[in-house]
Amino acid sequence: MKTLEDNQTLEDLLARHPFWNNLPAQYFPLLIECAVIERFRPGEQIFKRGYDAEHFYLIHHGKIALETAYVPGEGFITIQTLGAGEALGWSWLFPPHLWHFSARAVEPTEAVVFKADALRNKAKETPAFGYDLALRVGAIMMRQLQSTRIRLLDICEVSQ
Repeated sequence: MKTLEDNQTLEDLLARHPFWNNLPAQYFPLLIECAVIERFRPGEQIFKRGYDAEHFYLIHHGKIALETAYVPGEGFITIQTLGAGEALGWSWLFPPHLWHFSARAVEPTEAVVFKADALRNKAKETPAFGYDLALRVGAIMMRQLQSTRIRLLDICEVSQ
């Protein structure tokens, strides 16, 4: 079992992350089988729009920018910056399993990273867990879509 510098285990991080609030205890062993802890350097690309969505991220420490594709005259536009206690990614759950945005670390970041295919298989094998997971990911989607809508409205107002 991999431990963090402050003696927190993977199990500790999962149990404390807000994404899993009120998750029945019997599902944590399923999660641990699919998860590792990863660290990202500032500026490091975590995933890229259009590529296979192979992971799901729960941020423990640091910040990650969710960005659009390159916009001529504007560059990459940050849609949302996510930090500790937040979840990153939903494209991994829905076919065709391709990222719709890109993500990069803004500062040193540590996250619990789940292998998407393993997590999807656990959801299929345990339908109650799959349903719970889908509801949690659906909530992320709603927040990100609202954030994206607001950000795009802000960009349109500035450019007028």
